Amino acid sequence: MSASSSSSSALRALEIVLLVLGALAAGIVYLTVPTDKLPSFMRQIPHLSGHRSRRGLAGVVGGAILLLGGIAAFARSD
Repeated sequence: MSASSSSSSALRALEIVLLVLGALAAGIVYLTVPTDKLPSFMRQIPHLSGHRSRRGLAGVVGGAILLLGGIAAFARSD
């Protein structure tokens, strides 16, 4: 294994970890922060104070699927 393929593999692992953490974090924010308090890039609704449960669940499930996909990719790369 050459040094460039080793660093490429490490970079790919970092990308997968950051993607999974981002999806999980977005899901957790949607589940825990009231809709009128969300950051503007998450499309807050000013007159609604509930939580966006479907989007939160989608983020958490998406993060879990990405995590499983990352684990499968690393298992096959060995």
